[in-house]
Amino acid sequence: MLLEGSCHCGAVRFKLRSAHPYPFNQCYCSICRKTAGGGGYAINLGGDHASLEVEGEANISAYSATIKNAETGKSEKSSAQRHFCKVCGSALWIWDPRWPELVHPHASAIDSELPVPPERTHLMVGSKAPWVELHQGPNDKVFDQYPDESIAAWHQRLGLEDPDR
Repeated sequence: MLLEGSCHCGAVRFKLRSAHPYPFNQCYCSICRKTAGGGGYAINLGGDHASLEVEGEANISAYSATIKNAETGKSEKSSAQRHFCKVCGSALWIWDPRWPELVHPHASAIDSELPVPPERTHLMVGSKAPWVELHQGPNDKVFDQYPDESIAAWHQRLGLEDPDR
């Protein structure tokens, strides 16, 4: 599916192909919540990084969060780069060099009509802010940390192929 997106002020516009366009994955981690989560969480989609086309690239900045290494306990800079509009602050997408073929646009930045997911995955609920209520549907899955199931595997398990195919 072709996804088209933009920031709030229009200084950045982008498009990319996504075989996994269902906005199902709600992340409650402090990084997503503080950098992109209006409801106390952020929703990321899966996309093909090679297909990403950007207008207004000069208006983009990237942020790499400081995280605690689970093995060493030391704080270190994450390799994930959270791209945002430096004019209006809109969160746009996440790219991580560990998986260079992928890009994860924020559903909130997508202007294309997205398909409604039949269930949702609530992840990093252990980091959820106390004021955030979990609105769990009957088939939703909830995880204190990250689930083992990837965005691609979730789409495959539910038989949700690219709607444009």
